[in-house]
Amino acid sequence: MNRYREPKYRTIVEAGEGELEALRDKSLHSIWKPRFHIHPQFGLMNDPNGLAFYKGEYHVFYQWYPFEAMHGMKHWAHVKSKDLVNWERMPVALVPLEDYESHGAYSGASIEVEGKLYLYYTGNLKYGPIERSANQCLAIMDESGHIKKYEQNPVIAGTPKGYTGHVRDPKVFRKDDTYYMLLGAQREDLTGAIVVYESIDALQWTFKGELDVAIDLQGYMWECPDYFELDGKDVFIFSPQGIAPAGHSYHNVYNVVVAVGSLDMKQMRFEVEFYQELDKGFDFYAPQTFEDENGKRMLFAWAGSGEVAYPTDSESWAHCLSIPRELSIENGKLLQRPAKQMELLRRQHMSGQGKVQGYEAVVNEDTSYEFELHFEPSDATKFGVELFASAEERLVVTFDKDAQVVTVNREQFEHAFGGEYGFVRSEAVNLSGGVKVHIFVDRSIAEIFINDGEIVFTTRVFPKEDAKGINVFSNGTTAYTFTKHTMKDGISI
Repeated sequence: MNRYREPKYRTIVEAGEGELEALRDKSLHSIWKPRFHIHPQFGLMNDPNGLAFYKGEYHVFYQWYPFEAMHGMKHWAHVKSKDLVNWERMPVALVPLEDYESHGAYSGASIEVEGKLYLYYTGNLKYGPIERSANQCLAIMDESGHIKKYEQNPVIAGTPKGYTGHVRDPKVFRKDDTYYMLLGAQREDLTGAIVVYESIDALQWTFKGELDVAIDLQGYMWECPDYFELDGKDVFIFSPQGIAPAGHSYHNVYNVVVAVGSLDMKQMRFEVEFYQELDKGFDFYAPQTFEDENGKRMLFAWAGSGEVAYPTDSESWAHCLSIPRELSIENGKLLQRPAKQMELLRRQHMSGQGKVQGYEAVVNEDTSYEFELHFEPSDATKFGVELFASAEERLVVTFDKDAQVVTVNREQFEHAFGGEYGFVRSEAVNLSGGVKVHIFVDRSIAEIFINDGEIVFTTRVFPKEDAKGINVFSNGTTAYTFTKHTMKDGISI
């Protein structure tokens, strides 16, 4: 047994009497707990794992450390749903109790094999503060929902020659009667890569080599690979660490890239037609995709960031997931739109229109809502919307016609955070005509979709209780129309 221990390497079976209940009570009434975003009752969540529509139900697993808002011994927590938006909390799916996962059940993905859901994950091993290794492991869910770890774990022991102990986050897919496993990896020269294993039965795996991704990005580690086919193209998503900022892109501590092109497993090469940063906001990492019951490609992401302190840390909980997003490729762009199923959470609705010169308030007394806004500027050169607005606080989305840029600024909050990476995010946008903005606000998160998902900003903010306002503004004349829906709860606090 690996005996290297720190206090943070403790599982829920080691919790003292009443300890977990006390942690839940501590964060139970937080004003920042989302109402329809998946979030932990207590402790820290991060990457979504094992996403699947299986036997008539949606399953979302996620990385979870129960004892504090910190990265410690990772479990797989579990929620399920029949409609993708109303979530039921389930018992913890994976508790890292075995030697081959002695320091955490790290991220992974799922695939249905012969009627069962195979859940692949990384067993984290640590031998000291720095020295580490990794195993690739399997758990199997049967039709009744029972989850059991594979008796012959690990399915891949250790890491391949030429790579450090940072090899993790298995993504398994089937192509031409062969199963392939993609793993995020770090070469011994401390650069990022993707390595590949192959299998005939999804149980016995053979190292195939490194995938050549024809992209001008390196970094020191590539995490959370995902691959799928979409609208006649091959799509590869990964989360490179150590990418330098460039223009409007890569300003977070860790970033996410999507590449569209073609995958040739015989040549072990991914030819890239185009690539882009997937989300332009502050809080978006480790996304994972799957097909819904209608064959649509859906995405969830961790709405958080590593190495950044969040205001909820003092309440012993942290982070949430994004809402589900439907992906498509249209006119040479990858688009992200809110899942159609989100409409199931709509309650009261109101709409209106006007022309703004200066500032104008839109009536709002809610902290969780959906808001659709259409701008038609005439002589204005700057216009936009403020969310979570009060006399002192606001999240500001500004469209600048002269610069052809949209910016999001989250500096004006008492609980502003993450300033070491900047308070503003931006992206180029075509402002020659009208602008459509589709927003989901849920207590401490805003997801902002611009022009049918061409640009998306995922942003956490932590406002005071009175910061509920919505203001539109313009330095000239801008016509606008809006529709607003209050939203039902989608998950218990």
